[in-house]
Amino acid sequence: MIRFDQVSYKYSPHQKDVIKNLNIELEDGSFHFLCGASGAGKTTIFRMMYMDLLPTDGNLSIFGRQVNALSRDEIAIFRRKMGVVFQDGGLLNHLNVRENVSLPLTLHGKPSSQQEKCIDEIIDWVGLSDKKNEYPATLSGGEKQRVGIAKAVVNRPKLLIADEPSGNVDEVMAKRIMYLFTELNKHGTTVLVATHDKSLISAFDYPSLYLENGIITRSAKRWRAA
Repeated sequence: MIRFDQVSYKYSPHQKDVIKNLNIELEDGSFHFLCGASGAGKTTIFRMMYMDLLPTDGNLSIFGRQVNALSRDEIAIFRRKMGVVFQDGGLLNHLNVRENVSLPLTLHGKPSSQQEKCIDEIIDWVGLSDKKNEYPATLSGGEKQRVGIAKAVVNRPKLLIADEPSGNVDEVMAKRIMYLFTELNKHGTTVLVATHDKSLISAFDYPSLYLENGIITRSAKRWRAA
């Protein structure tokens, strides 16, 4: 599914590597946490997986293809197989909540009645059923994040990458979101969640990768809070 082979990334030739000689292989259908302090490089890894950034050294393969060899059209096709949760929500301000959530489906044509039902169920799952017709400008940071999560999962992607999905929500909603990711994973979605929330990591039995100064320093089947 995803393979980082000696991947490095730097934002300019005069800066040090943000990611250095990274080796990760995530199998199809796996679920991992990516842990590390702010500035460790988690978001950079996600941006490379989304092909917003390309490695400056090494090889990154997604869905069996090296990303540096993909055309712009091929990148667009690959992105349709992904669900991406970034910390800013990634919402379009001229669309209301329901329109934002349904966007990945409407890009492929008018959603079916079954898909329409799924849209409403996911909006309800993230606790925003009373906000369907609201626009992003009227939402709090946590609400925007939940809309972004609903948008990322609505088309049941092959790959879900989530950057601090619990960052602006309470503990109850954070676990509710994780149960949603777990259900997707049971149906075949490969999931990678970046978080520094120790209580969340300890509550779910998934392996963790630890990133420090752009390097994976250790991994564990399960991390437990002291």
